[in-house]
Amino acid sequence: MIPVVEVSNADRIAARAMASAWRPLPPVDHLDFARNHIVFSEAESRDFQGPYNERAFPFFSEILRALSPSDPCRVVTLKKSAQLGGTIAAVIFTLSLMARAKGLLLYVHPTDDNARRWSKLKLRPLMESTAIVRDLYPKSSRDQSDSVLYKERADGAFKLQISGANSPASLSMLTAEYQVQDDLSKWVVNDAGDPEGQADSRSQAVEFAKIFKISTPLVNPGCKISKNYAEGSQEEFEVPCPHCQVHQVLRWENLKAQIEAGFVDDAHFTCVACGCEIHDHHRAAITVRGRWVARNPKVVRHHRSFHLWSAYSPLQTLARIAHAWIKARGSQDSERTFLNDVAGLEFETSGEAPPWEEIRTRAEEIGHRRATIPLGGLVLTCGIDVQGNRVEWQVLAHTRNRGAFVVDCGVIDGHISDEATREALDRLVKSTWRNAVGRDIGLDRIAIDGNAYTDDVLSWAKRHPAAVVMMVRGMPGDSCPKLAAVKKERNRAGKLRRYGGRFYNVGTSPFKLKIYHHLKKSNPEEVGYIGFPRGLPDDYYQQLTSERRREIRRRNGAISYEWKLEEGLRNEALDTFVYALAAAFRFLGDDPSETLWDRFELERETPPPERQGDLEDLFAAAPAMPSRPALPAAPAAPAAPSASRPGARVLRRSRSSLL
Repeated sequence: MIPVVEVSNADRIAARAMASAWRPLPPVDHLDFARNHIVFSEAESRDFQGPYNERAFPFFSEILRALSPSDPCRVVTLKKSAQLGGTIAAVIFTLSLMARAKGLLLYVHPTDDNARRWSKLKLRPLMESTAIVRDLYPKSSRDQSDSVLYKERADGAFKLQISGANSPASLSMLTAEYQVQDDLSKWVVNDAGDPEGQADSRSQAVEFAKIFKISTPLVNPGCKISKNYAEGSQEEFEVPCPHCQVHQVLRWENLKAQIEAGFVDDAHFTCVACGCEIHDHHRAAITVRGRWVARNPKVVRHHRSFHLWSAYSPLQTLARIAHAWIKARGSQDSERTFLNDVAGLEFETSGEAPPWEEIRTRAEEIGHRRATIPLGGLVLTCGIDVQGNRVEWQVLAHTRNRGAFVVDCGVIDGHISDEATREALDRLVKSTWRNAVGRDIGLDRIAIDGNAYTDDVLSWAKRHPAAVVMMVRGMPGDSCPKLAAVKKERNRAGKLRRYGGRFYNVGTSPFKLKIYHHLKKSNPEEVGYIGFPRGLPDDYYQQLTSERRREIRRRNGAISYEWKLEEGLRNEALDTFVYALAAAFRFLGDDPSETLWDRFELERETPPPERQGDLEDLFAAAPAMPSRPALPAAPAAPAAPSASRPGARVLRRSRSSLL
C-alpha cells in the first residue's frame, strides 16, 4: 500500500498542526473519567473486574465531584476504614489529572519505601490498563520522564512527583497545583518538622489548588486525619430505611448494640425511626439511594471532609464485621485495630495509668506468691533493661486470655560488659519457675535492650541462640510497627554489625497503651487482666505508671504526641514490661491460635508424674530457681563484693531503692 502524503497546501497542513497543538484539553471531571476510562483487571480488583461500577461504590461519586474543579473547596479529607477502596478513589483522581490537567501533582506517602511500592504495584498497572493514560506516558523514556517516583506527560504539560513524608528534601523546592496525602495518620515528624505542614505549603501559592487527604485513623488525640475531618464539613453518608424510608447514618454503635445482644451471624442495624431491622440484603438497594450530609456546612466551600466505614462497602458483610468484633473485644490491641480498620474510627486514649496505689492494693489483696506462676500462665518471657551500672529484668507469664502475670523481677549489679554480670545473666536465661501444677517452666523468649550499649549487648546475646535471646530498641510514635527487624548498621569503628536476625525495633507506644488499658481492669476474668504478686515494693508500681502521653510542641512548629517520664521518677519497670511483651509478640505472633494455647496448656499444666516429696513440697514454699544462688525471701541490703573476687556481682530478686 502506497502512503498518501499531503503536499498540495502547505499552509493548510501548518494550520492543522497548530490547531492540534492549541486544542484545549477536555474539562476535568473525575467521575466522568472513571465511568469512561477506568477498567479493573483481576490483579487490581478480584471482586469488581471490568469497567468502574458507580452503583457498587455510590459513596465515591460525591467525593470525586468534590475533587473536580467545579467544586470550589480547596481541601478534601476522607477518613475511612481499611480495605474500603479509598486508595482507588485517589488513583482515579491521579489518572484523571494525568490525562487531562496541566501542572504538577505531588503524591505523598508515609515513607519513600511506601511510595515506591505504591508506584510499582498500584499506579503502574492502572496506567497500563487505562488506554488514554498509557498513550500519553511512554514507558522507559531515555530522558528520565518515566521513573518510579516521577512521571511526565509527553507534551510536558503535566508532571507527577511521588514522595515520602519522611524525606524533607522531597517536600521542598516545588509548587504543586494538586496533592494527594495518602495514609496521613502514619506520617511522623521528620528532620524539618511536621511533614503535613511542609506538604501543604507546596500549594500555598496556588489559588485553586486541590489537596486530597486520605487515611485510616489511629490514636486520638494526635490523629492527623481525625483532626482534618473535624476541621472540615464532617459529611456522613445517610441511607434510607428499607421499611420507613427515613434517611439515617449506619453507625457502628447501632450495629454493636445488636451484636452484644446476641445477633452475630444475623447481625443487623435497627432503624432509628421505626425500629425495624436493616439486614445485609438491604444494603445494596439503600446505598445507591444514599446522600452525603454535612454536620459542619459553614466550611463546605473551603474544606469538605467525609467519613466512611466498612458497613457501606460491598466488599464486607455485617456478619464478618460482627465476628471480627467478637474476636477483638476485651483486648486493647485488638479493639484498637478493629476501630481503626473496620469501623474507621480513632482509638480514644488519655495515656494515663490508674493510680499506682490502687494496683498495689489489688495485688496485696488477691495477688499470687512471688516467683511462682499462677494457673493459666502458659508462656514465660523476660524483658531486660541495660543501664550504666546495672541490669534490670522482669518475667511475665502470658495467658490465653490476652493478659499476663508478673512472675518475678530483679537487678543484676554491674555493667553488661563485666564478666560477672554476664554470668549472672546466663544463669537468668537458664532459670525456671514453678507453676501451679508443680512443673518447672523456663523462659520461652528474652528481649534485652540493645540501644545504649549495642556492641556489649550483642556480644553477650551471641552466647545464646537467637531463638531464645533477642535484642530490642524502643521506637516512639503511635504509627510505628510493634516489631521490625533492624537493618544493617555499623559501629563507631565502621565495622558492620552482624545481628544474626536477633535485633528488632519495638514500637513502644502501642505496648504502653495496652499496658495502661489493662492495668485498669480489676476482675481476673476480664480479657487482658494483669496480675501482680504480693510483696513488690512501692517503687515498682511507681515506675510502672511513671509515663504519660503528652503533646509535644517543637521549635520548628511541629506538634506530636510522645510518652514523657514524670519528673523525679524512673521507668525501668515499665520498660522491662514492654520488652517482655515484645518478646511474647515475637514468640507467639499477633493473634495466637487456640490450638497453640491448647498445646501449651497440655504440656505445661498437666500435673507431672508423682515424685518423692521434700520439705519444699510439704510446706508449699516457692521453689528457688535451680540455676541461681539461693535468694532471700525479703528485700535485703546488697551484699558487698567478695574480697576474694573483686568486682563480683550478686543477682538479687528484690530491691528497695533500685527497683
